[in-house]
Amino acid sequence: MGSLAALFGTSAGMDKGHDSDKLMDLYWNRAELKKAFAEARNEQFRLKDRIKQQEGATARVQQKLDHIESLLLEPNSAYNVLVFYFLRGLAHRCESKLAGFAEQLKRQREKRQHESLMSTWHASLERDSAAYDERLLAVRAQIEHAEEDIATLSAHLAAMGFFKRMFRRRSVNAEIRDRQQVISSAQDEQQTLLANIAAINDRAPPDAPGLDTGSKRSINLLILAFAQQLYLQFSDPAFANLVKESMEKSAGGVNYGSQLECKALLEQIQKRIDILDRSTDHATVLQRRAKLIGEKAMFDEESDVVPIPDSVATVFDFDESGRVVETHVPILVANYWGVSRVLSR
Repeated sequence: MGSLAALFGTSAGMDKGHDSDKLMDLYWNRAELKKAFAEARNEQFRLKDRIKQQEGATARVQQKLDHIESLLLEPNSAYNVLVFYFLRGLAHRCESKLAGFAEQLKRQREKRQHESLMSTWHASLERDSAAYDERLLAVRAQIEHAEEDIATLSAHLAAMGFFKRMFRRRSVNAEIRDRQQVISSAQDEQQTLLANIAAINDRAPPDAPGLDTGSKRSINLLILAFAQQLYLQFSDPAFANLVKESMEKSAGGVNYGSQLECKALLEQIQKRIDILDRSTDHATVLQRRAKLIGEKAMFDEESDVVPIPDSVATVFDFDESGRVVETHVPILVANYWGVSRVLSR
């Protein structure tokens, strides 16, 4: 009976432990479900907020389109809208031209610096391995001379008569062993030298450190010079301002005058597009202008690469005789052609 009680007692204990494990599993499963539900609810709220934001953006775009459509329904305002977007298109061309110039200039400088860095690195490899190469030639010559001596001694011993060979064998063999020891030591040194040369050749090339402060300043001065060149191509400051302002205003917030005045502006825009597309970048002129800009450029800190905007507000032009003509135009302050976005930082 006692054994049966013990048996049933053990079974009951096992059932109790099993039930406890089930309760724990249910508890953790419930906790995981609550966590997953909370995450799903938060994701739902986030998506709803994104939908509201997108609906607001869509509504604003639709409102803008409706406004433009209403402007296009009236002949006078329609011409103004047309001029506005033609001016904006011209501004985009200027921005694209400046951005392309800046990117090309940065790539050229980075490539030039990388080539200089790699040239210095290869020169250091050659310099470091030169001493090992020289010693390796000497060691190989030592091995070759020792092998030749062994061959000569062996041949000389073999050519001796019987009695003479008996008397000379020990001394000649001693000389051969000396040469063999020389060869063994030289071969060990040769392996060490080859390992050192291999280690030098296996060196990883240096990482590109990026352009230094001087290089970035030089790049930015050339970018500013190019921005000035774009400005000067318009010849008429008022027209250049119209082009710039088209990126800052809306179609409904401008008035370029009557249909006749708008048509004249459209013709002028087309002429400027043709001039801009045909224009070539004269490196010597840009270099000269960048040098003049650099003479007036000021920086807040020694590590700064972008000059104080007011210090580079002088546009430099050159007449037919080469004389410098200075005009105050805040190219960087007013951010003509998006110049501040393409400067090197």
